[in-house]
Amino acid sequence: MSSMSGLDILLIVAVVIGIVIVGLYFLNRWSYKKMNQQETLIEKTKAPATIYVIDKKKTKASEANLPKAVVQQLPKIYKFMKMHLVKAKVGPQVVTLMCEKKIFEAIPVKKTVKVELAGIYIVSVKGMKTEKELKAARAAKKAQREKSEGGFMDKAKGMIGKLPFGK
Repeated sequence: MSSMSGLDILLIVAVVIGIVIVGLYFLNRWSYKKMNQQETLIEKTKAPATIYVIDKKKTKASEANLPKAVVQQLPKIYKFMKMHLVKAKVGPQVVTLMCEKKIFEAIPVKKTVKVELAGIYIVSVKGMKTEKELKAARAAKKAQREKSEGGFMDKAKGMIGKLPFGK
């Protein structure tokens, strides 16, 4: 009986790593293909709607008030993960809608919002700015205001210095 040399072990490890890399490559191609199919389906079915947001929360799909057909179609991993859910009034119905984190953060509660819906999925929000965009706009306005006020104050100080009673 001969024991395995270091070269044999290194060769086996390299083959295993190669198999894993090839497997991940094909898994990645498959998931991209599936993602593109889903995105085209969403683009075809999305429709504009005006909703009144009642509540928004992050809960498990099994605990939410989602239709049974939707819960059954969800992948097993999503049944136990917390999802971004929005309870809204769409027309006369009160429904629970799903969305991504970015959209979840942009939607205000107790307000009417124009959105694009694909089934029970909120694709995008129309005419709403995210919190980061709002902060950037406020900072730009504040800087512009300070700049304009600073120039006014400098001119006023210069004029006061020229007056005979200003000194």
